[in-house]
Amino acid sequence: MQPRSPVLLIVVAHPDDETFGTGSTIASAAAGGARVVVCCATRGEAGEDTSGTTNSAEELAIAREGELRAAAKVLGADDVVLLDFADSGMNGDMPRNALAAVDIEQVVVAVATVIEDVQPDVVVTMDPESVNDHRDHGRIGEAATLAFTRAAKPSARLYHWTFVASVIRDWLAEMKAQGFLEEYVDMELGRPEDEMTTIVDVRHAMDTRRGGIAQHRTQRSPFTGVTAALEERVLGRDHYVRVVPPWTGGPIETTLFGDERLIRIRRRAKWRRRTRGAGARRRSRLPRRRSRSRRA
Repeated sequence: MQPRSPVLLIVVAHPDDETFGTGSTIASAAAGGARVVVCCATRGEAGEDTSGTTNSAEELAIAREGELRAAAKVLGADDVVLLDFADSGMNGDMPRNALAAVDIEQVVVAVATVIEDVQPDVVVTMDPESVNDHRDHGRIGEAATLAFTRAAKPSARLYHWTFVASVIRDWLAEMKAQGFLEEYVDMELGRPEDEMTTIVDVRHAMDTRRGGIAQHRTQRSPFTGVTAALEERVLGRDHYVRVVPPWTGGPIETTLFGDERLIRIRRRAKWRRRTRGAGARRRSRLPRRRSRSRRA
């Protein structure tokens, strides 16, 4: 019997968080044979359309949902689940159903329902403590963590995705020098590297991630214009804090799935299924030989 592919659930706040934030996580896991599901809490209608192609929040919501689904497909995700909360915006008044305005229990229930349906082996969400550049990021990280404790199977693992603070300081300096992302330049983001429990080398997924980033046409990529060296520092390794099971110290993890050998076995099994399917299709296209009747 073939081993079941591991299931990864990514829980984020807005379209583009799945790519600008966890894009390499998705692409790397999908390439390794995992089934990946993206759960996004809002349609991002309170964001800015830097392309100038939409004329209202409603149009932007439609466009950004399409970008989310297109990017997820490029990255290799199998499914996208969109929740029905409104984008809270970075500051100011919020609509009543905004992600950061509703009672957190509503968000917890919505995410727990997705966890029960997907039955993930691993859940990755935004670190509510250090990915604090938007009030929705902290809210979805907090809610997903509570939902995990309520609905995940006992063997499941929970990770908070985050940045390395020193790398983000260098990135912010480059953004400031270019006059971009002015609302971010004075923020303190990320964690010290010695707080990371898990560091995954995802350099092999960088081209796929760039393809996902390109799908978000209404948004300016936060990596536009950065040096190649800084881009590799940001995109080449993903950093996490393991929450469940609790981290007790030891060597830094290099995979989200507990045992890298397991995903390699499943990757080979997936490849074998594909090659067998391709072989069967080729055989079905071959002309059949006519049988010759023997003379007595």
